Amino acid sequence: MSDEKWTVTFIIHRQKGPDSQPHFDEFTIEIHPEEFVLDGVEYIWAYKDRSLVFRHACHHTTCGACGMRVNGVEKLACMTKIADVTQDGGKIKLEPLRNFPIVGDLVVDLGPLYRKMHEVHAPEVIPLCASPWEGEGIKPPQETPKREDGEEYIRLPDCIECGLCVSACPTAASDAEYLGPAVLAAIHIQGIDENPDLLALADSREGVWRCHSAYECSAVCPSNVDPAWRIMDLRKQIIARRLKFKK
Repeated sequence: MSDEKWTVTFIIHRQKGPDSQPHFDEFTIEIHPEEFVLDGVEYIWAYKDRSLVFRHACHHTTCGACGMRVNGVEKLACMTKIADVTQDGGKIKLEPLRNFPIVGDLVVDLGPLYRKMHEVHAPEVIPLCASPWEGEGIKPPQETPKREDGEEYIRLPDCIECGLCVSACPTAASDAEYLGPAVLAAIHIQGIDENPDLLALADSREGVWRCHSAYECSAVCPSNVDPAWRIMDLRKQIIARRLKFKK
């Protein structure tokens, strides 16, 4: 890797809470083209503006915390290289995810997504290390919780619940009650044949029939879950069940 650095201007959305007036601030920095957008954001926070609000954790595409729109496209900032979204002397526009309440600047409240995932029986996130609050008497769970029938939960494979698919979804933008691509993909993974509750959720006005088949969700998914295909396959399964029980 060479020592070459580019002069890049970051145009960053600023907003302190959902009711405040949004605006954009510009920050020009020197950064290596092979570094990532998140590196630039961290540099700006450390050396330019400590009031900048953003979210990050793992730095390697595991946690999904750093989801944002980069030049209008939903991406994880930790895996998006500077060279892939601008050129030397170019600009990078950063905005929060759409279809979620604004917390501040580049951070949104993903609570609506988490609540819907919980509704389809996706288990809570289980910490893999000691809780920082153990000294206060709070202990982390020792094992993954079991369902009432004794079986283990089935997590949505590779989904990091980053919210990118919901942000990109045009239907989610017009209908807050729509289950959304991540939730419907979770239903698909668990299966509807032995899950009448999940079948009822999928086969509803706010389920698979609300999807407009834009496929934007699959285009931005960083984990290759392909929620659009899963929604279309759920439709096929539901129609097949209807035809079967008509006979």
